[in-house]
Amino acid sequence: MKGVYTALLTPFRADGSIDDESLARLVAQQVKAKIDGLVICGTTGESPTLKRAEKIRLFETVQKLLAGTAVDLVAGTGSNDTAETVDLSKEVNRLGIKKFLVVTPYYNKPTPAGLIAHFTKVADEIDGEVILYNVPGRTGIGLTPATVAELAGHPKITGLKEATGQLELTTAILCELEAKNRSLAVLSGDDATYFPMLCAGATGVISVASHLIPGPMRKMTELVRRGEIVEARGLHHRYYPIFRDLFVESNPGPLKWAMAELGLCENRLRKPLVPVSSAAEAKLESMFARYAKKDGMLE
Repeated sequence: MKGVYTALLTPFRADGSIDDESLARLVAQQVKAKIDGLVICGTTGESPTLKRAEKIRLFETVQKLLAGTAVDLVAGTGSNDTAETVDLSKEVNRLGIKKFLVVTPYYNKPTPAGLIAHFTKVADEIDGEVILYNVPGRTGIGLTPATVAELAGHPKITGLKEATGQLELTTAILCELEAKNRSLAVLSGDDATYFPMLCAGATGVISVASHLIPGPMRKMTELVRRGEIVEARGLHHRYYPIFRDLFVESNPGPLKWAMAELGLCENRLRKPLVPVSSAAEAKLESMFARYAKKDGMLE
């Protein structure tokens, strides 16, 4: 995996059901922007409150919407239950989807040996690729460089979404992989640190901000690849307020507000998440005032 992947939000109607019309509009916007890939049912997609049947329907729907395009599709199938993760991944496999974002098991806090057993079991059972998802701020457990390097020895474990925002950890992981003569696509899971992670050797990003600025995110990636660091840094600085303020409260609350402002979906979340506070809304309004709106995006 490389380039810009959007961690797509899940739009809801007033009755709490999935809004298929808004979903189609969001996907069409991303395809038009030539995004590299979409991640469905991740954290931004509110996966903890999606029922299994809803996840399957989302995977099926987006797969159909992407038919005939070059956009890659990644299914979020991870949970804190290895058997459930394997079972859901196999069901998604039958749809023809072959990339799986698998989060570190939350709440039960396995040891490194348990993490290796979990990811190895999933990789052994599926037909496709596993992308490790390291987000200890959400799960309470993190992957160490040694654990990542060990898992990278599995032929089906091909990527890592590194969402700690810790540049030193990214460097440590890349150095450990090099020392073990193993490779893994390392993608940033944190927009605010994407530019420095690219410079350190990351291959791409699984992004929230690319809902709003897919073009600039792609351009920044291309500039770094060409070695045009000063211009890429300028884009990073220009759009940093977006990277920062989309996390003024728990994701995807600020994003839902922003996408509603752009007319792409309603500002609705599933409890226990609720719309952003008035203080957060004021900060988002101030951020929005810095940019022009065009075709449902910021520029």
